[in-house]
Amino acid sequence: MSRTNPPPRRRRGALFTAGVLAATALGTGGLMQGTASAAAFACSVNYSANDWGSGFTANVTINNVGDTATTNWTLAYAYSGNQRLQSGWNGTWSQSGQNVTVRDAGWNARIAAGSSVTASANFNYSGTNAAPTSFSVNGIACNGNPGGPGDPGGPGDPGTPGDRVDNPYVGADVYVNPEWSARAAAEPGGNRIANQPTGVWMDRIAAINGVNGGMGLRDHLDEAVDQAGGDDLVFQVVIYNLPGRDCAALASNGELGPTEINRYKTEYIDVIADILADPAYADLRIVTVIEIDSLPNLVTNISPRATATPQCDTMLANGNYVEGVSYALSELGAVPNVYNYIDAGHYGWIGWDDNFGPSADLFYQTATHGQATVDDVHGFIVNTANYGPTTEPYYTINDSVNGTSVRQSSWVDWNRYVDNQSFAQGFRQELVGNGFRSGIGMLIDTSRNGWGGSDRPSGPGPRTDVNAYVDGSRLDGRLNTGNWCNQSGAGLGARPTAAPASGIDAYVWIKPPGESDGSSSAIPNDEGKGFDRMCDPTYQGNPRNNNHPSGALANAPISGHWFSAQFQQLMTNAYPPL
Repeated sequence: MSRTNPPPRRRRGALFTAGVLAATALGTGGLMQGTASAAAFACSVNYSANDWGSGFTANVTINNVGDTATTNWTLAYAYSGNQRLQSGWNGTWSQSGQNVTVRDAGWNARIAAGSSVTASANFNYSGTNAAPTSFSVNGIACNGNPGGPGDPGGPGDPGTPGDRVDNPYVGADVYVNPEWSARAAAEPGGNRIANQPTGVWMDRIAAINGVNGGMGLRDHLDEAVDQAGGDDLVFQVVIYNLPGRDCAALASNGELGPTEINRYKTEYIDVIADILADPAYADLRIVTVIEIDSLPNLVTNISPRATATPQCDTMLANGNYVEGVSYALSELGAVPNVYNYIDAGHYGWIGWDDNFGPSADLFYQTATHGQATVDDVHGFIVNTANYGPTTEPYYTINDSVNGTSVRQSSWVDWNRYVDNQSFAQGFRQELVGNGFRSGIGMLIDTSRNGWGGSDRPSGPGPRTDVNAYVDGSRLDGRLNTGNWCNQSGAGLGARPTAAPASGIDAYVWIKPPGESDGSSSAIPNDEGKGFDRMCDPTYQGNPRNNNHPSGALANAPISGHWFSAQFQQLMTNAYPPL
Protein backbone atom coordinates (compact mmCIF):
# COMPACT_ATOMS: atom_id res chain seq x y z
CA MET A 1 0.00 0.00 0.00
CA SER A 2 1.84 3.05 -1.12
CA ARG A 3 1.32 5.79 1.30
CA THR A 4 3.82 6.89 -0.64
CA ASN A 5 3.94 30.18 -5.17
CA PRO A 6 5.21 27.98 -1.87
CA PRO A 7 3.49 29.03 1.40
CA PRO A 8 4.71 32.19 3.11
CA ARG A 9 7.24 31.43 5.79
CA ARG A 10 6.92 32.85 9.24
CA ARG A 11 8.37 36.31 9.38
CA ARG A 12 11.30 36.18 11.74
CA GLY A 13 13.70 38.53 13.37
CA ALA A 14 17.39 37.78 13.47
CA LEU A 15 18.58 34.64 15.21
CA PHE A 16 21.19 35.61 17.76
CA THR A 17 23.45 33.21 19.59
CA ALA A 18 25.78 34.76 22.07
CA GLY A 19 29.24 33.36 22.48
CA VAL A 20 30.68 31.94 25.68
CA LEU A 21 32.57 33.81 28.36
CA ALA A 22 33.69 31.96 31.47
CA ALA A 23 33.12 33.95 34.64
CA THR A 24 35.98 35.12 36.82
CA ALA A 25 35.56 34.76 40.57
CA LEU A 26 34.80 38.06 42.24
CA GLY A 27 34.57 38.97 45.89
CA THR A 28 35.33 37.08 49.07
CA GLY A 29 35.38 33.34 48.68
CA GLY A 30 35.21 33.55 44.90
CA LEU A 31 31.39 32.98 44.90
CA MET A 32 28.67 34.89 43.10
CA GLN A 33 24.97 34.91 43.84
CA GLY A 34 23.21 32.16 41.87
CA THR A 35 26.27 29.99 41.22
CA ALA A 36 27.64 27.04 43.08
CA SER A 37 31.10 27.98 41.83
CA ALA A 38 31.35 31.17 39.82
CA ALA A 39 34.65 30.24 38.31
CA ALA A 40 33.00 27.16 36.75
CA PHE A 41 29.91 28.87 35.35
CA ALA A 42 29.80 29.85 31.67
CA CYS A 43 26.83 30.81 29.58
CA SER A 44 25.54 31.31 26.08
CA VAL A 45 22.19 32.73 25.04
CA ASN A 46 20.04 31.90 22.03
CA TYR A 47 17.64 34.67 21.02
CA SER A 48 14.99 34.49 18.30
CA ALA A 49 11.96 36.62 17.45
CA ASN A 50 8.82 35.57 15.59
CA ASP A 51 7.85 38.92 14.07
CA TRP A 52 4.40 39.80 12.66
CA GLY A 53 5.13 43.43 11.79
CA SER A 54 3.76 45.42 14.73
CA GLY A 55 4.77 42.95 17.41
CA PHE A 56 6.78 39.81 18.04
CA THR A 57 7.38 36.92 20.38
CA ALA A 58 10.88 36.86 21.85
CA ASN A 59 12.28 33.45 22.81
CA VAL A 60 15.39 33.56 24.98
CA THR A 61 17.27 30.37 25.90
CA ILE A 62 19.98 30.41 28.56
CA ASN A 63 22.51 27.63 28.07
CA ASN A 64 24.72 26.60 30.97
CA VAL A 65 27.90 25.62 29.13
CA GLY A 66 29.99 25.49 32.28
CA ASP A 67 30.56 22.52 34.56
CA THR A 68 28.36 23.41 37.54
CA ALA A 69 24.74 24.35 38.11
CA THR A 70 23.45 27.87 38.59
CA THR A 71 20.33 28.75 40.59
CA ASN A 72 18.02 31.72 41.07
CA TRP A 73 19.02 33.21 37.74
CA THR A 74 18.37 36.70 36.45
CA LEU A 75 18.82 37.46 32.75
CA ALA A 76 19.39 41.02 31.55
CA TYR A 77 19.54 42.49 28.05
CA ALA A 78 18.52 45.66 26.20
CA TYR A 79 16.79 46.63 22.94
CA SER A 80 17.92 49.50 20.76
CA GLY A 81 14.43 50.50 19.55
CA ASN A 82 10.99 51.14 21.07
CA GLN A 83 10.08 47.49 21.82
CA ARG A 84 7.62 47.38 24.73
CA LEU A 85 6.87 44.34 26.89
CA GLN A 86 3.25 43.11 26.83
CA SER A 87 3.33 39.76 28.62
CA GLY A 88 5.78 36.98 29.39
CA TRP A 89 5.93 33.38 30.54
CA ASN A 90 8.40 30.81 31.92
CA GLY A 91 9.93 33.67 33.90
CA THR A 92 9.10 36.99 35.60
CA TRP A 93 9.56 39.67 32.94
CA SER A 94 10.00 43.39 33.54
CA GLN A 95 11.21 46.36 31.51
CA SER A 96 12.67 49.76 32.34
CA GLY A 97 13.27 51.92 29.29
CA GLN A 98 15.08 49.73 26.82
CA ASN A 99 16.38 47.36 29.50
CA VAL A 100 14.68 43.99 29.96
CA THR A 101 15.06 41.75 33.00
CA VAL A 102 13.84 38.16 33.31
CA ARG A 103 13.93 36.29 36.62
CA ASP A 104 13.33 32.57 37.01
CA ALA A 105 9.80 31.34 37.61
CA GLY A 106 10.78 29.24 40.63
CA TRP A 107 10.18 25.84 39.07
CA ASN A 108 12.97 26.52 36.52
CA ALA A 109 15.35 28.29 38.92
CA ARG A 110 18.08 25.69 38.55
CA ILE A 111 20.05 25.30 35.31
CA ALA A 112 22.23 22.23 35.55
CA ALA A 113 25.55 22.08 33.75
CA GLY A 114 24.92 21.26 30.10
CA SER A 115 21.24 22.19 30.40
CA SER A 116 19.17 25.17 29.36
CA VAL A 117 15.95 27.03 30.12
CA THR A 118 13.79 29.08 27.78
CA ALA A 119 11.59 32.06 28.63
CA SER A 120 9.34 33.88 26.15
CA ALA A 121 7.44 37.16 25.95
CA ASN A 122 5.31 39.22 23.58
CA PHE A 123 6.35 42.76 22.66
CA ASN A 124 4.89 45.58 20.55
CA TYR A 125 7.05 47.91 18.47
CA SER A 126 7.14 50.29 15.52
CA GLY A 127 9.99 51.05 13.16
CA THR A 128 12.89 48.62 13.41
CA ASN A 129 13.25 45.50 15.52
CA ALA A 130 16.93 44.75 15.84
CA ALA A 131 17.97 41.78 17.96
CA PRO A 132 19.77 42.58 21.22
CA THR A 133 23.52 42.17 21.08
CA SER A 134 24.56 41.39 24.66
CA PHE A 135 23.21 39.34 27.53
CA SER A 136 24.18 38.64 31.13
CA VAL A 137 23.07 36.05 33.68
CA ASN A 138 23.46 37.02 37.33
CA GLY A 139 25.79 39.78 36.21
CA ILE A 140 28.02 37.44 34.20
CA ALA A 141 28.40 38.43 30.57
CA CYS A 142 27.31 35.90 27.96
CA ASN A 143 27.93 38.07 24.93
CA GLY A 144 30.32 37.20 22.10
CA ASN A 145 30.38 36.58 18.38
CA PRO A 146 26.64 36.51 17.50
CA GLY A 147 26.08 33.07 16.12
CA GLY A 148 29.25 32.64 14.10
CA PRO A 149 29.81 29.16 12.68
CA GLY A 150 31.46 27.00 15.25
CA ASP A 151 30.29 29.00 18.29
CA PRO A 152 28.58 26.71 20.80
CA GLY A 153 24.88 26.97 20.10
CA GLY A 154 25.37 28.96 16.91
CA PRO A 155 23.64 28.14 13.61
CA GLY A 156 26.72 26.23 12.41
CA ASP A 157 26.91 24.27 15.67
CA PRO A 158 23.64 23.81 17.51
CA GLY A 159 25.43 22.54 20.60
CA THR A 160 24.45 19.56 22.69
CA PRO A 161 20.81 18.59 22.07
CA GLY A 162 18.60 18.21 25.11
CA ASP A 163 16.91 15.07 26.28
CA ARG A 164 13.98 13.79 24.28
CA VAL A 165 10.70 15.29 25.42
CA ASP A 166 7.66 13.17 26.20
CA ASN A 167 5.67 14.44 23.21
CA PRO A 168 7.72 16.06 20.45
CA TYR A 169 4.69 17.81 18.97
CA VAL A 170 3.79 19.83 22.06
CA GLY A 171 5.08 23.39 21.90
CA ALA A 172 6.57 22.92 18.45
CA ASP A 173 5.81 23.86 14.87
CA VAL A 174 5.92 21.12 12.22
CA TYR A 175 7.86 21.22 8.93
CA VAL A 176 6.01 22.30 5.80
CA ASN A 177 7.46 20.49 2.77
CA PRO A 178 7.94 23.26 0.16
CA GLU A 179 7.74 20.81 -2.76
CA TRP A 180 4.35 19.44 -1.70
CA SER A 181 3.21 22.92 -0.71
CA ALA A 182 3.99 24.30 -4.16
CA ARG A 183 2.00 21.52 -5.84
CA ALA A 184 -0.92 22.09 -3.50
CA ALA A 185 -0.86 25.86 -3.98
CA ALA A 186 -0.85 25.42 -7.78
CA GLU A 187 -4.22 23.63 -7.59
CA PRO A 188 -7.41 25.76 -7.68
CA GLY A 189 -8.23 26.42 -4.02
CA GLY A 190 -5.13 24.59 -2.87
CA ASN A 191 -3.70 27.60 -1.07
CA ARG A 192 -6.22 26.88 1.70
CA ILE A 193 -4.12 23.93 2.86
CA ALA A 194 -0.73 24.54 1.26
CA ASN A 195 0.73 25.60 4.61
CA GLN A 196 -0.07 22.29 6.32
CA PRO A 197 2.84 20.09 7.48
CA THR A 198 3.26 16.75 5.72
CA GLY A 199 5.73 13.87 5.85
CA VAL A 200 8.88 13.63 3.73
CA TRP A 201 9.13 10.18 2.16
CA MET A 202 12.41 8.34 1.71
CA ASP A 203 10.90 5.65 -0.54
CA ARG A 204 14.12 4.59 -2.27
CA ILE A 205 17.86 5.06 -1.93
CA ALA A 206 17.93 7.79 -4.59
CA ALA A 207 15.44 9.87 -2.58
CA ILE A 208 18.14 10.52 0.01
CA ASN A 209 19.98 12.77 -2.43
CA GLY A 210 16.91 13.88 -4.35
CA VAL A 211 15.28 12.54 -7.50
CA ASN A 212 15.08 14.37 -10.83
CA GLY A 213 16.39 17.61 -9.39
CA GLY A 214 14.10 17.46 -6.36
CA MET A 215 15.06 18.04 -2.75
CA GLY A 216 17.04 15.39 -0.92
CA LEU A 217 17.06 14.68 2.80
CA ARG A 218 19.72 17.29 3.61
CA ASP A 219 17.86 19.87 1.53
CA HIS A 220 14.72 19.26 3.55
CA LEU A 221 16.58 19.35 6.85
CA ASP A 222 18.31 22.61 5.91
CA GLU A 223 14.93 24.07 5.03
CA ALA A 224 13.56 22.79 8.36
CA VAL A 225 16.30 24.61 10.26
CA ASP A 226 15.37 27.77 8.38
CA GLN A 227 11.66 27.31 9.11
CA ALA A 228 12.44 26.70 12.79
CA GLY A 229 14.23 30.01 13.17
CA GLY A 230 15.52 28.98 16.57
CA ASP A 231 12.18 27.63 17.80
CA ASP A 232 11.25 23.99 18.36
CA LEU A 233 10.21 22.30 15.11
CA VAL A 234 9.21 18.72 14.27
CA PHE A 235 10.58 17.23 11.04
CA GLN A 236 8.62 14.14 9.90
CA VAL A 237 10.39 11.61 7.67
CA VAL A 238 9.04 8.26 6.45
CA ILE A 239 11.54 5.38 6.43
CA TYR A 240 10.15 3.17 3.70
CA ASN A 241 12.43 0.88 1.71
CA LEU A 242 12.51 -2.59 3.29
CA PRO A 243 13.64 -5.57 1.23
CA GLY A 244 10.54 -7.12 -0.33
CA ARG A 245 8.54 -4.07 0.68
CA ASP A 246 4.73 -4.21 0.88
CA CYS A 247 4.50 -7.95 0.36
CA ALA A 248 0.70 -7.84 0.06
CA ALA A 249 0.42 -4.88 -2.34
CA LEU A 250 2.08 -4.61 -5.73
CA ALA A 251 1.45 -0.89 -6.22
CA SER A 252 4.04 0.10 -3.65
CA ASN A 253 6.65 -2.61 -4.01
CA GLY A 254 10.14 -1.19 -3.69
CA GLU A 255 13.53 -1.36 -5.30
CA LEU A 256 15.11 -3.94 -2.98
CA GLY A 257 14.54 -7.65 -3.44
CA PRO A 258 13.58 -9.89 -0.49
CA THR A 259 17.20 -10.82 0.35
CA GLU A 260 18.86 -7.41 -0.07
CA ILE A 261 19.06 -6.68 3.65
CA ASN A 262 22.70 -5.59 3.49
CA ARG A 263 21.92 -2.91 0.90
CA TYR A 264 19.06 -1.74 3.10
CA LYS A 265 21.42 -1.35 6.03
CA THR A 266 24.49 0.12 4.38
CA GLU A 267 23.10 2.13 1.45
CA TYR A 268 19.89 3.30 3.07
CA ILE A 269 19.62 3.26 6.89
CA ASP A 270 23.29 4.02 7.60
CA VAL A 271 23.27 6.94 5.19
CA ILE A 272 20.07 8.38 6.63
CA ALA A 273 21.32 7.92 10.21
CA ASP A 274 24.56 9.76 9.41
CA ILE A 275 22.62 12.69 7.95
CA LEU A 276 20.18 12.90 10.86
CA ALA A 277 23.10 12.85 13.31
CA ASP A 278 24.70 15.94 11.75
CA PRO A 279 25.05 18.55 14.55
CA ALA A 280 23.52 21.13 12.19
CA TYR A 281 20.16 19.40 12.79
CA ALA A 282 20.51 18.71 16.51
CA ASP A 283 17.92 21.29 17.51
CA LEU A 284 15.18 19.73 15.36
CA ARG A 285 12.78 17.17 16.74
CA ILE A 286 13.03 14.48 14.06
CA VAL A 287 10.07 12.09 13.94
CA THR A 288 10.70 8.93 11.92
CA VAL A 289 7.78 6.81 10.70
CA ILE A 290 9.25 3.33 10.48
CA GLU A 291 8.36 1.09 7.55
CA ILE A 292 4.63 1.28 6.98
CA ASP A 293 2.74 -1.85 5.91
CA SER A 294 5.54 -4.19 6.93
CA LEU A 295 5.22 -5.97 10.27
CA PRO A 296 1.38 -6.24 10.25
CA ASN A 297 1.64 -8.17 6.98
CA LEU A 298 3.62 -10.86 8.83
CA VAL A 299 0.55 -11.46 11.01
CA THR A 300 -2.36 -11.19 8.59
CA ASN A 301 -1.04 -12.17 5.16
CA ILE A 302 0.81 -15.42 5.78
CA SER A 303 -0.12 -19.08 5.33
CA PRO A 304 -2.39 -20.83 6.12
CA ARG A 305 -4.70 -17.80 6.11
CA ALA A 306 -6.85 -17.19 3.06
CA THR A 307 -5.35 -13.68 2.94
CA ALA A 308 -1.79 -15.03 2.52
CA THR A 309 0.51 -14.04 -0.33
CA PRO A 310 3.67 -15.91 -1.39
CA GLN A 311 5.67 -12.71 -0.94
CA CYS A 312 4.61 -12.33 2.70
CA ASP A 313 5.39 -15.99 3.38
CA THR A 314 8.87 -15.35 1.99
CA MET A 315 9.44 -12.29 4.21
CA LEU A 316 8.27 -14.18 7.30
CA ALA A 317 10.60 -17.06 6.49
CA ASN A 318 13.71 -15.00 5.77
CA GLY A 319 13.22 -12.64 8.74
CA ASN A 320 14.29 -9.54 6.85
CA TYR A 321 11.31 -7.42 7.89
CA VAL A 322 12.18 -8.00 11.55
CA GLU A 323 15.89 -7.62 10.88
CA GLY A 324 15.42 -4.43 8.86
CA VAL A 325 13.01 -2.70 11.23
CA SER A 326 15.08 -3.55 14.30
CA TYR A 327 18.20 -2.23 12.57
CA ALA A 328 16.42 1.01 11.65
CA LEU A 329 15.22 1.40 15.24
CA SER A 330 18.67 0.92 16.75
CA GLU A 331 20.60 3.09 14.28
CA LEU A 332 18.09 5.94 14.12
CA GLY A 333 17.28 5.65 17.82
CA ALA A 334 20.93 6.31 18.62
CA VAL A 335 20.50 9.88 17.36
CA PRO A 336 19.51 11.91 20.46
CA ASN A 337 16.86 14.07 18.77
CA VAL A 338 15.16 11.29 16.78
CA TYR A 339 11.74 9.96 17.81
CA ASN A 340 10.93 6.56 16.25
CA TYR A 341 7.28 5.69 15.61
CA ILE A 342 6.60 2.19 14.21
CA ASP A 343 3.71 1.71 11.79
CA ALA A 344 0.94 -0.31 13.44
CA GLY A 345 -1.60 -0.72 10.64
CA HIS A 346 -5.14 0.42 11.48
CA TYR A 347 -8.31 -0.76 13.18
CA GLY A 348 -9.65 -2.41 10.02
CA TRP A 349 -6.46 -4.44 9.73
CA ILE A 350 -5.38 -5.68 13.15
CA GLY A 351 -8.41 -4.79 15.29
CA TRP A 352 -9.63 -8.42 15.36
CA ASP A 353 -8.67 -10.63 18.29
CA ASP A 354 -6.53 -13.00 16.23
CA ASN A 355 -4.49 -10.06 14.88
CA PHE A 356 -4.39 -7.71 17.89
CA GLY A 357 -2.31 -9.68 20.39
CA PRO A 358 -0.03 -11.37 17.84
CA SER A 359 0.81 -7.96 16.32
CA ALA A 360 1.84 -6.58 19.72
CA ASP A 361 3.95 -9.70 20.27
CA LEU A 362 5.68 -9.26 16.92
CA PHE A 363 6.36 -5.56 17.55
CA TYR A 364 8.00 -6.37 20.89
CA GLN A 365 10.04 -9.17 19.32
CA THR A 366 11.24 -6.73 16.65
CA ALA A 367 12.01 -3.92 19.10
CA THR A 368 14.23 -6.26 21.14
CA HIS A 369 15.92 -7.97 18.19
CA GLY A 370 19.58 -7.38 17.42
CA GLN A 371 20.83 -4.12 18.94
CA ALA A 372 17.36 -2.56 19.26
CA THR A 373 15.66 -1.99 22.61
CA VAL A 374 12.25 -0.70 23.62
CA ASP A 375 14.00 2.59 24.45
CA ASP A 376 14.46 3.05 20.69
CA VAL A 377 10.66 3.19 20.27
CA HIS A 378 8.99 6.48 21.13
CA GLY A 379 5.59 5.33 19.91
CA PHE A 380 3.48 3.94 17.09
CA ILE A 381 1.44 5.37 14.22
CA VAL A 382 -1.89 4.10 12.88
CA ASN A 383 -3.79 4.72 9.65
CA THR A 384 -0.68 5.80 7.78
CA ALA A 385 -1.76 6.80 4.27
CA ASN A 386 -5.11 5.13 4.88
CA TYR A 387 -8.71 6.25 5.05
CA GLY A 388 -10.27 4.95 8.28
CA PRO A 389 -12.00 7.66 10.37
CA THR A 390 -10.31 8.98 13.47
CA THR A 391 -13.55 8.63 15.44
CA GLU A 392 -17.05 7.37 14.64
CA PRO A 393 -19.39 9.79 16.43
CA TYR A 394 -22.71 8.08 15.74
CA TYR A 395 -22.15 4.51 16.89
CA THR A 396 -19.82 2.55 19.16
CA ILE A 397 -18.65 -1.02 19.44
CA ASN A 398 -20.90 -1.40 22.51
CA ASP A 399 -24.15 -0.58 20.67
CA SER A 400 -26.79 -3.17 19.84
CA VAL A 401 -29.98 -3.17 17.78
CA ASN A 402 -32.89 -5.35 18.84
CA GLY A 403 -30.47 -7.36 20.96
CA THR A 404 -27.90 -7.84 18.18
CA SER A 405 -24.43 -6.41 18.79
CA VAL A 406 -22.91 -4.15 16.12
CA ARG A 407 -20.01 -6.62 16.14
CA GLN A 408 -22.33 -8.96 14.26
CA SER A 409 -22.99 -6.45 11.47
CA SER A 410 -21.51 -7.10 8.04
CA TRP A 411 -19.36 -3.97 8.30
CA VAL A 412 -17.84 -4.56 11.74
CA ASP A 413 -17.65 -8.34 11.25
CA TRP A 414 -16.63 -9.16 14.86
CA ASN A 415 -13.90 -6.53 15.02
CA ARG A 416 -13.51 -4.92 18.45
CA TYR A 417 -12.90 -1.42 17.07
CA VAL A 418 -14.83 0.87 14.76
CA ASP A 419 -12.37 3.77 14.45
CA ASN A 420 -8.69 4.55 14.67
CA GLN A 421 -8.60 6.55 17.90
CA SER A 422 -10.21 3.88 20.06
CA PHE A 423 -7.99 1.31 18.34
CA ALA A 424 -4.83 3.37 18.92
CA GLN A 425 -5.66 3.84 22.59
CA GLY A 426 -6.51 0.17 23.10
CA PHE A 427 -3.47 -1.06 21.18
CA ARG A 428 -1.24 1.29 23.17
CA GLN A 429 -2.31 -0.47 26.35
CA GLU A 430 -1.67 -3.86 24.74
CA LEU A 431 1.83 -2.75 23.71
CA VAL A 432 2.64 -1.47 27.20
CA GLY A 433 1.43 -4.77 28.62
CA ASN A 434 3.80 -6.55 26.25
CA GLY A 435 6.85 -4.70 27.56
CA PHE A 436 6.96 -1.31 25.84
CA ARG A 437 7.52 1.78 27.97
CA SER A 438 4.44 3.22 29.65
CA GLY A 439 5.16 6.61 28.10
CA ILE A 440 4.82 5.57 24.45
CA GLY A 441 2.52 7.78 22.40
CA MET A 442 0.42 7.18 19.32
CA LEU A 443 0.07 9.14 16.08
CA ILE A 444 -2.95 9.02 13.76
CA ASP A 445 -2.61 9.96 10.09
CA THR A 446 -5.69 12.09 9.41
CA SER A 447 -4.65 13.38 5.99
CA ARG A 448 -7.43 11.62 4.05
CA ASN A 449 -9.98 10.30 6.56
CA GLY A 450 -12.43 13.21 6.87
CA TRP A 451 -15.28 11.71 4.81
CA GLY A 452 -17.17 15.01 4.55
CA GLY A 453 -19.42 16.15 1.72
CA SER A 454 -23.06 15.40 1.03
CA ASP A 455 -22.78 11.69 1.85
CA ARG A 456 -21.58 12.27 5.42
CA PRO A 457 -24.20 11.13 7.94
CA SER A 458 -25.51 13.69 10.42
CA GLY A 459 -26.67 11.25 13.06
CA PRO A 460 -27.22 7.56 13.89
CA GLY A 461 -28.71 5.24 11.29
CA PRO A 462 -32.14 3.62 11.54
CA ARG A 463 -32.61 0.94 14.18
CA THR A 464 -34.59 -1.35 11.90
CA ASP A 465 -31.74 -3.87 11.93
CA VAL A 466 -28.07 -3.88 12.88
CA ASN A 467 -26.75 -3.52 9.31
CA ALA A 468 -29.01 -0.57 8.55
CA TYR A 469 -27.94 1.05 11.82
CA VAL A 470 -24.20 0.64 11.23
CA ASP A 471 -24.29 1.54 7.53
CA GLY A 472 -26.40 4.60 8.22
CA SER A 473 -24.20 5.71 11.12
CA ARG A 474 -20.67 5.17 9.85
CA LEU A 475 -18.56 7.99 8.45
CA ASP A 476 -16.27 5.55 6.64
CA GLY A 477 -17.49 5.60 3.05
CA ARG A 478 -15.39 2.71 1.80
CA LEU A 479 -16.90 -0.53 0.57
CA ASN A 480 -14.63 -2.47 2.93
CA THR A 481 -11.99 -1.51 5.49
CA GLY A 482 -9.48 -3.51 3.44
CA ASN A 483 -9.74 -0.99 0.59
CA TRP A 484 -6.69 1.27 0.59
CA CYS A 485 -6.05 2.66 -2.90
CA ASN A 486 -7.19 6.16 -4.02
CA GLN A 487 -10.60 5.83 -2.40
CA SER A 488 -13.56 7.46 -4.09
CA GLY A 489 -15.40 9.92 -1.83
CA ALA A 490 -12.61 10.44 0.70
CA GLY A 491 -11.84 13.88 2.11
CA LEU A 492 -9.18 15.68 4.07
CA GLY A 493 -9.36 14.88 7.78
CA ALA A 494 -8.58 16.74 10.97
CA ARG A 495 -5.76 19.22 10.55
CA PRO A 496 -2.47 18.33 12.27
CA THR A 497 -2.93 18.81 16.01
CA ALA A 498 -0.71 18.13 19.03
CA ALA A 499 -1.98 16.02 21.95
CA PRO A 500 -5.64 15.82 20.81
CA ALA A 501 -6.65 12.92 23.10
CA SER A 502 -5.36 10.68 25.87
CA GLY A 503 -2.39 8.63 24.69
CA ILE A 504 -2.37 10.33 21.28
CA ASP A 505 0.75 12.43 20.64
CA ALA A 506 -0.69 14.07 17.52
CA TYR A 507 -2.94 13.97 14.52
CA VAL A 508 -0.53 14.18 11.59
CA TRP A 509 -0.59 14.36 7.79
CA ILE A 510 2.08 11.80 6.97
CA LYS A 511 0.64 10.96 3.56
CA PRO A 512 0.77 14.18 1.51
CA PRO A 513 -2.76 14.71 0.15
CA GLY A 514 -2.77 14.56 -3.64
CA GLU A 515 -0.09 11.88 -3.97
CA SER A 516 -1.43 8.69 -5.55
CA ASP A 517 -1.52 5.33 -3.79
CA GLY A 518 -0.96 3.46 -7.04
CA SER A 519 -1.84 3.47 -10.73
CA SER A 520 -5.30 2.42 -11.89
CA SER A 521 -3.72 0.57 -14.81
CA ALA A 522 -0.24 -0.80 -15.52
CA ILE A 523 2.31 2.00 -16.07
CA PRO A 524 5.96 1.12 -16.78
CA ASN A 525 8.34 2.87 -14.39
CA ASP A 526 11.88 2.73 -13.02
CA GLU A 527 10.79 3.03 -9.35
CA GLY A 528 10.12 -0.65 -8.72
CA LYS A 529 6.36 -0.06 -8.40
CA GLY A 530 4.04 -2.63 -9.84
CA PHE A 531 0.38 -2.60 -10.78
CA ASP A 532 -2.04 -3.72 -8.08
CA ARG A 533 -5.60 -4.55 -9.08
CA MET A 534 -6.78 -2.93 -5.83
CA CYS A 535 -6.06 0.39 -7.59
CA ASP A 536 -8.20 -0.61 -10.59
CA PRO A 537 -11.76 0.77 -10.26
CA THR A 538 -13.14 -2.26 -12.13
CA TYR A 539 -11.57 -4.81 -9.77
CA GLN A 540 -14.00 -6.93 -7.74
CA GLY A 541 -11.64 -7.73 -4.90
CA ASN A 542 -9.82 -10.60 -3.18
CA PRO A 543 -9.78 -12.23 0.28
CA ARG A 544 -7.82 -9.29 1.74
CA ASN A 545 -10.82 -6.99 1.22
CA ASN A 546 -13.38 -9.74 1.64
CA ASN A 547 -13.99 -9.79 -2.12
CA HIS A 548 -15.46 -6.30 -2.39
CA PRO A 549 -14.99 -3.88 -5.30
CA SER A 550 -11.86 -1.78 -4.90
CA GLY A 551 -13.58 1.62 -4.65
CA ALA A 552 -10.56 3.18 -6.35
CA LEU A 553 -10.55 6.29 -8.52
CA ALA A 554 -9.86 6.01 -12.25
CA ASN A 555 -6.94 7.52 -14.16
CA ALA A 556 -4.51 7.43 -11.24
CA PRO A 557 -0.72 7.70 -11.73
CA ILE A 558 1.83 5.44 -10.00
CA SER A 559 2.23 5.71 -6.25
CA GLY A 560 3.76 8.92 -4.97
CA HIS A 561 2.99 10.89 -8.14
CA TRP A 562 0.65 13.86 -8.14
CA PHE A 563 -3.02 13.04 -8.68
CA SER A 564 -4.89 16.30 -9.26
CA ALA A 565 -8.37 14.77 -9.42
CA GLN A 566 -7.88 13.10 -6.06
CA PHE A 567 -6.57 16.32 -4.52
CA GLN A 568 -9.65 18.20 -5.66
CA GLN A 569 -11.91 15.47 -4.27
CA LEU A 570 -10.11 15.57 -0.93
CA MET A 571 -10.68 19.31 -0.63
CA THR A 572 -14.34 19.04 -1.66
CA ASN A 573 -15.03 16.35 0.93
CA ALA A 574 -12.84 17.77 3.70
CA TYR A 575 -14.11 17.49 7.25
CA PRO A 576 -13.85 19.81 9.05
CA PRO A 577 -14.75 21.67 5.83
CA LEU A 578 -12.23 24.07 4.35
